[in-house]
Amino acid sequence: MTRQVLEDLLTVTLYERLGSGAGIRRIVDGAVAAHMDNPLIGHRFAPYADQPERVEEIKQHTCDFFAAGSGGPGDYRGRSMAHAHRGMEIEPSEYDAACDDILGTMEALNYDAPTRGEVREILQSLKPEIIHV
Repeated sequence: MTRQVLEDLLTVTLYERLGSGAGIRRIVDGAVAAHMDNPLIGHRFAPYADQPERVEEIKQHTCDFFAAGSGGPGDYRGRSMAHAHRGMEIEPSEYDAACDDILGTMEALNYDAPTRGEVREILQSLKPEIIHV
């Protein structure tokens, strides 16, 4: 076995550690359900409770964004985070609550601490693009 083959075998992307598309979908489904039940941010999702097609659209954009940002195939073709959240005036506490929902979902799905930590870092890097835009 060559060194390159060995390195390729040992290099697993975040996308792969998340379970590829199916794993990301489980995270997104769980996180959206948690957001809707979260007393701090549920009001932002409540208008969509009777719009399953809109919820599905949001989930699909989130899956695509998550996949592209974690080393998966394909490109994210949706709006930028700033554009998608413009005018929502999201507070830091709301953003933190959404992050907690995502990470809590990951923990419930038995993702390991290093993988959750890497996702936490990505989420924190996005915060300036979403807070008060």
